[in-house]
Amino acid sequence: MNDDARTKDPAEHAVSDVGAERLAKVYAQAILDAAEKAGCRRETLEELRGLATDVLPKVPGAVRVFASPRVSTEEKEAMIDAICGGRVRPTTLHALHVLARHDRLGLLGQVVDAAGRLADERDGLQRAEFITAVPLGEPERQTLLAEVSAALGLRLAPTFTVDPDLLGGLIVRVEDTVHDHSVATSLRHLGDRLKQRSIHEIQYRRDRLGTP
Repeated sequence: MNDDARTKDPAEHAVSDVGAERLAKVYAQAILDAAEKAGCRRETLEELRGLATDVLPKVPGAVRVFASPRVSTEEKEAMIDAICGGRVRPTTLHALHVLARHDRLGLLGQVVDAAGRLADERDGLQRAEFITAVPLGEPERQTLLAEVSAALGLRLAPTFTVDPDLLGGLIVRVEDTVHDHSVATSLRHLGDRLKQRSIHEIQYRRDRLGTP
């Protein structure tokens, strides 16, 4: 069996991931510093996030080209200008050019994630993922965020995820710590309400399926 046919060592893959994560943090910090100095941190992050998640995936071959070491820096920078020129802030464009010159455009998504986490840290926020059995409307999300923040004594930057298989109604993951709805009375009551709501929705679907 030749080397190309061998399965990559998981340890090597883990080391590669750690190295990429460290690099992403370095570039994220530089980008945030420049954006804060220019007074456009939020706008720069939004533009970079939009490019990474919405724009580039829709441009044929863009992600592959940016990640390829065979494509010259000049070609990548020309492609950046063609896609973004006149559409983003100078700070955003400069960040992309820096990544291109250092052959790190393939890390754009990781850099954006790292920059978002670092921005939250600088604002005194901790990232929290709220996992519920049913989708929540905006008023419910705000109520949930307020109750959890008060119960844990933390300022939170929330994301919301739906898991229909969740039986407990509510799970809150803050950084590396997972809380169920028993961490405080308010969370327990809210979790019970969400659980009851999911039960009602399941019963409603069953009733509809049973209707001729």
